[in-house]
Amino acid sequence: MNMMRTAILLAAMTALFVLVGGLLGGQSGMLLALIFAVGTNVFAWWNSDRLALSAAGAQEVDVNSAPDLVRLVAELAGRAGLPMPRVYVIESDQPNAFATGRDPEHAAVAVNTGLLQMLNRDELAGVLAHELAHIKHRDTLTMTITATLAGAISSIAQWGMFFGGRRENNGVGMLGSIAVAILAPIAAMVVQMAISRSREYEADRGGAEISGSPLGLANALRKISGAAEQIPNEAAEAHPAMAHLFIVNPLSGSGMDNLFSTHPNVENRVAALQELAARMGQTRGGGNPGGGSFLGGTGVASGPWTGKPDEPRGGPWG
Repeated sequence: MNMMRTAILLAAMTALFVLVGGLLGGQSGMLLALIFAVGTNVFAWWNSDRLALSAAGAQEVDVNSAPDLVRLVAELAGRAGLPMPRVYVIESDQPNAFATGRDPEHAAVAVNTGLLQMLNRDELAGVLAHELAHIKHRDTLTMTITATLAGAISSIAQWGMFFGGRRENNGVGMLGSIAVAILAPIAAMVVQMAISRSREYEADRGGAEISGSPLGLANALRKISGAAEQIPNEAAEAHPAMAHLFIVNPLSGSGMDNLFSTHPNVENRVAALQELAARMGQTRGGGNPGGGSFLGGTGVASGPWTGKPDEPRGGPWG
């Protein structure tokens, strides 16, 4: 059902793209919009991981520079039956994480340094497993293409307003193009947010099954959602179209599952995970909610991914 809903929503996004082109430029505009939509999808398919990681300022780490983190990702990827993804670290105090890549063979997981400071091992495993579930379900490609199309719809609508939606091409004229420029991005955002929210619940369930600890993930969501509202994420603020890639909204909190929220409400996600834990026979308190961080409370070292031999090994990466 989730896959069918996502396919329908993606089709709606593409149709909206073509409709906007038709309204602004008639049949020729519709054809150009369709060609542009196909080209945009192909570009996003091939470059999604590189674009997202570059925008976030992520730096790749390996077993030498971040042994504990990389080994935990490898362990969870093995449980999920996935190839080992590349692992990245983002220098940001906001606790957050995301996955990207066009398929499981070309995937990457990126975590903020703030996440490693805040969570213990069970909680971090839940977050990483959530991201691996996105990779397994191929959500990373879906959400990246959706974000690219949403941005393209906004751009083409603005161009149409600038050129006045020519009536000689059966366009809607200046007033109509202004209306399209306002309404089309809103419609695109609604579709984008709906796709993102539908995938988050499924990734929570899949991540809980991979890590074996629904309550560990629930505890992590509680911790990082509150902190994310208080600590800015400069990369996400500069590139808001990528906000839906993160495990919690990096821009602002949202109090309910409304049309304009990038993520489901955290309490709703926690409740679903607690219900799953009960079905798995787990009791409350899983994930050691007060048990220190994955880093053992040592804090973040300067440049931990350099792997220089004179740096202390008691730092954040093990």
